[in-house]
This record gives sequence, C-alpha cells and structure tokens, in this order.
Amino acid sequence: MFLTRRPSPEEIDRYLRESRDLPLSYAPVGIVGAPASRGVIDELTRVIGHGRADFERARHALTAWTQFEIGWVETFPRPAPVAVGTDVAVLIRHLGFWSLNGCRVVYHLEPAGDRFGYAYGTLPNHAEAGEELFEVFLDSRTGDVMYRIRAISWPRALLAKVGQPIVRALQARFRIDSAAAMVRAARGS
Repeated sequence: MFLTRRPSPEEIDRYLRESRDLPLSYAPVGIVGAPASRGVIDELTRVIGHGRADFERARHALTAWTQFEIGWVETFPRPAPVAVGTDVAVLIRHLGFWSLNGCRVVYHLEPAGDRFGYAYGTLPNHAEAGEELFEVFLDSRTGDVMYRIRAISWPRALLAKVGQPIVRALQARFRIDSAAAMVRAARGS
C-alpha cells in the first residue's frame, strides 16, 4: 500500500487486522534457502561483534526487531513477537511517500546454542513477493558474531514493477543500514 502521508496508528492497526487471514503471496515457505528459481537472492553477512556477550545482545536485538531501527523503516506492532504466524506491518518512508507492507513470521532456524534467526514472508498486501531471513551466529573458529540477512523477492505492485531499479537500491540500502543497526545493538552502543 503506497501512501502520500504517514498512516495513523489506527490505520496501521486496521491494516494488521485485515492482514490476519491473508495467505502468503509466494510459495514454498523456505524459498530463501533454495537456489533461486524466481526473483533475485540478495545476501549480506557482516561481523557485528565478538564473543558470547555480543552474541547474546545480537540475539536479543533480533527478537526486538532492532534490525529495522534504521530511521526510514519501522515494524508494527512494537514489539512484535517473533513467533511463527505473527503478522507485522513494515512501514517505509522513501522518495517522499510511504509504503505499508504486510509480512508474517514463517519459520525459525533450528535451535542451536550459537545460532538464532527467523524468516518472514510477504502477504498479498506487500509491494513485493518473497521471503527474508535474519540470522545471528557465533563463529566457533574466530569468536566473531555474524549477522546475515538473506532475501528473495520479485515485484507484485505496479509501482514496484515500474520502479524496480529504485526498489533494488532501497533493498540494498536496507541490508547495509540493518547491519549497522545490528552492530550498534551487539556492541551495546
């Protein structure tokens, strides 16, 4: 949904209520982990800290959706649980207007002591279709805390199709800004 002004809290709540019964706009769940058969797979992996304390802060930051605290992107509700089935609205301010995009948490990574993550998938009220994985892990060889974001998407809305070069630039900017937010969170700054 593209808007000329920031939506009110009531409008965002209504959007989330209307998203509850929507199906995912893509298949299969887990598509981001498979070779790309449709869309483009994007990935960024970055060192965000070092040691167990930084890993625990990073894990907590993912559960709080801190990777979206970048100034031009927000998630609703705040805070949203990262439980499978949780719907979130991602609000983005770009190029002088706003977009509101529906997503649903679709899976968690298999639990492991030094790895944590989850993925969300898009709903039909999202400008794009696809899936995005957010993960933190502790590298056992170096002790580095790593943040990985991996996504696959393709345009659904007409404006996203027409503006695909701009969409791709915004997606790349999000990955970089998201990693910077996770650096701040992992290092406690």
